[in-house]
Amino acid sequence: MKKEVVKKVQNIDTNVDKKRMLRKDSDTLKVRDNVFDEPTLKTLYTLSNKGIVAALGGSISTGKEANIFLAVGEDESDIAIKIYRIASSTFNSMEKYILGDPRFRNIRHSKRDIIFAWTKKEERNLIRAKEAGVRAPIPIISERNMLVMEFLGENEQPYPQLRDFTLNKEQAQKVFDIVSEYIEKLYVKANLVHGDLSEYNIIIDPNSIEPIFIDMGQSVTLEHPRAREFIIRDIENVVRYFRKFGIKADPDQMLSDIREKKRIETSKS
Repeated sequence: MKKEVVKKVQNIDTNVDKKRMLRKDSDTLKVRDNVFDEPTLKTLYTLSNKGIVAALGGSISTGKEANIFLAVGEDESDIAIKIYRIASSTFNSMEKYILGDPRFRNIRHSKRDIIFAWTKKEERNLIRAKEAGVRAPIPIISERNMLVMEFLGENEQPYPQLRDFTLNKEQAQKVFDIVSEYIEKLYVKANLVHGDLSEYNIIIDPNSIEPIFIDMGQSVTLEHPRAREFIIRDIENVVRYFRKFGIKADPDQMLSDIREKKRIETSKS
């Protein structure tokens, strides 16, 4: 696929030819931020051929290791594509989550293989979160360094991060209670710790004022040697943020309650 590239669409509307996302026009999509290198374009081409992605729109988020793009699925619904950057990834932010994770035990230590495993891990984490009753993006498919998932937003705009959403005290209490419940469900039912939970990795559905957990690539199982450290940090971050709304909670008691529920759940099986 030497000349095949993805047609970059700034605004997805009825004029977009959704069935011809890939074109032989190398000038239509410049390689930006080391995202659209040749292997990534080939992967996007594969997803298009499978009928999963019909058109690609603009970037809606740029993170430390990945970019998220708005796209159109085969049924013309909005979807999101998370693309982990292979060329520019340093693994500085990933290493503490990878080391000790049994799911990486047999992965070759090349940058490419680790990125592919990380992408697949995020897909599985999102599936486990959903099965546990935690609201998070629903994954559609992962392919190499790409994760295709549900788009959470309206009018081509993603839902706001918790830090950017104005809550009154009553709403803040509701969101705090749900976030606390989700931390517990991840731990007790999904055997997971988010690992990087804060007002940056929680978005708010403005219609229901409900929190949604995102960025779960770094989430670890309870067998991870740093799982306890990570859940303590998650809880402390949440308690710190909601303290400004007058919500008082004891992080140590929250952790103790969660671990006791896990003990009870384990004893049943």
